[in-house]
Amino acid sequence: MNKLERSQAAFARACAVLPGGVNSAARAFGPVGGNPPMIARGAGSHLWDIDGNEYVDLVMSWGPLIRGHAHPDVIAASEEALRSGTSFGATTERETVMADLVCERMASVEMVRFTNSGTEATMSAIRVARGVTGRDVIVKFTGCWHGHADPFLVAAGSSALSLGQPDSPGVPAATASLTLTAPYNDIDAVRALFAERGREIAAVIVEPVAGNMGCIPPVAEFLEGLRAVCDEHESCLIFDEVITGFRVARGGAQERFGVRADMTTMGKTIGGGMPVGAFGGSRRYMENVAPLGMCVSQGGTLSGNPLAMAAGFATLESVDAGQYAELERIGARLADGLAPLNVQRVGSMMTVFFGDGAMRNIDDVAACDTDKFARWHRGMLERGVYLPPSQYEAFFVSLAHSDEDIDLVVAASREVCESL
Repeated sequence: MNKLERSQAAFARACAVLPGGVNSAARAFGPVGGNPPMIARGAGSHLWDIDGNEYVDLVMSWGPLIRGHAHPDVIAASEEALRSGTSFGATTERETVMADLVCERMASVEMVRFTNSGTEATMSAIRVARGVTGRDVIVKFTGCWHGHADPFLVAAGSSALSLGQPDSPGVPAATASLTLTAPYNDIDAVRALFAERGREIAAVIVEPVAGNMGCIPPVAEFLEGLRAVCDEHESCLIFDEVITGFRVARGGAQERFGVRADMTTMGKTIGGGMPVGAFGGSRRYMENVAPLGMCVSQGGTLSGNPLAMAAGFATLESVDAGQYAELERIGARLADGLAPLNVQRVGSMMTVFFGDGAMRNIDDVAACDTDKFARWHRGMLERGVYLPPSQYEAFFVSLAHSDEDIDLVVAASREVCESL
């Protein structure tokens, strides 16, 4: 591998004008040491940095590129849309076509509203749930990430019944007090919250598969339990499928686990690599989004822009059940090859944990050896494997990953592990 001299110089320039040299904290290499390579281009399952180094990419833009980088169909669709104009601030037929596809594949979604990011989608879904239920309090799970809107930047208190405390400067305590937290995969803690505050709780929002404390699947009866407690208390169940939607199954995690949400937030894959988000659900909720019903406010000049709609449709429309089976095969082959490391996988998303036993929540993950993960990460990067720079993230394979790619990753890991 070439040295990262050009990347180092470019990153130093970035640090002078971008906080930390990045436009998302998840891209920073602080948790693993060193500075990130500056990426120049991608094709299929591979990336190249400005120093000419080539990598097998297991980040895949954090999940949306299920067909790989620069897929010809996605490029062609984007170019066609681009030639007609980048944005109109007006309704286009592409939005309806994409909405039809989303509603057809996501069984719980009867209507959808497109946004520009997952954060916009989740904050909008919460607003709709509050408007329809007439309640203010929400429940989220420690370690689940729903974007950087104020209500979600809350850490757990000393018990499941305590009020949330702000987890970021700039989040008012009054805002945080409306967010209750519970441990992920702990349905008893949720029942206790509802026993205490059920009449105030507008919604429960959850990643059906946690992806931002590493890949953590739901334990048996967890999602079913959430569905039951929300039904009992007439609260809204929101599945944050920004990562899992159209990634872990054709119809998202709801298809994979057989549990339907009242509202669903989406992103990533539905934009094919373009900035995008969406929230949708039953008509009970969606027919109150402005300009309908009680007119719960939501808007965005670039929402549903033609480039994102074209790229998203080209990404999804040709990915059938057989290709999801292939994604499952590729994911299983990589996870099996990385053994005896502790790998947790759901479909084509997974995480290597440097800790013992099953990871069920943030407390389990917090006990992992992050220094050992950092050494593994650096060794993998030196051998041409690009991974998320944190123990607390999931990584992804795509339909573009070949068996040869998987063999390279597995061989690199075995070599690195010999020196850990």
